Amino acid sequence: MSVMGSPMVSPEDVLESLMNDGTVDSIRLKIINQLKANEELKNYTISMVERSKVLNTPGAEKQTKRELFDALRQELETSVLEKASRAVWELILDDKNLGKEISDTVERVYKKLSGCEQTVLPTPAAILLRLRGEGAKRSMRRRKRLWIPRERRDLRWRLAGQGERAKESCLWM
Repeated sequence: MSVMGSPMVSPEDVLESLMNDGTVDSIRLKIINQLKANEELKNYTISMVERSKVLNTPGAEKQTKRELFDALRQELETSVLEKASRAVWELILDDKNLGKEISDTVERVYKKLSGCEQTVLPTPAAILLRLRGEGAKRSMRRRKRLWIPRERRDLRWRLAGQGERAKESCLWM
């Protein structure tokens, strides 16, 4: 969609692009591999199975494997899945490893879809040259004071931009 000539990118647009190019599948695979390697989650699951009422009741050895598995699943599934869910959220929200990769990927796709693919921050001199070329008469001192690195901008603020302000945000975010 477009508002006053400026492309407005919705979260759904970003998600669709990530799904279409296989990024979501790649991230899902990385999460699964990290969960499989999570020793804390493995140890928790093993201890839950060892303390299971199903396996520790008299006559459990007479049940079929299928019956035991179904009973174990019914008893332990909720607690083990809750623990796994917390582990996944920790991976996703981590600001260093996978979480940072996810954030960077989402930001890159957002910029691509909105037409703001510039990844290198412009130098103050380049900004002044651009402004002079457009006829702007702001001083370098004032521009330095207004300039804020892209990393500090909130995504919601970017999505709220309209018209020329949204176009300028590509330079100033």
